[in-house]
Amino acid sequence: MTTGNPDPLDNYIDAVGKALALPIEDAWRPAVKANLEVSLRLARLVDEFPLPDETEPASVFAA
Repeated sequence: MTTGNPDPLDNYIDAVGKALALPIEDAWRPAVKANLEVSLRLARLVDEFPLPDETEPASVFAA
């Protein structure tokens, strides 16, 4: 990790780990960051999907 231009995901990982009192070992950081990048990429796809204003939520069926 460079000190001149820190990656915002690295800062986010540090902040969330601290907020949750969850120690994140240095060996885990690349895997945590990779999973976060995938989650954010998938969330972006959902967020960018256009829905008309009149769209209703699906019904919930229980057996």
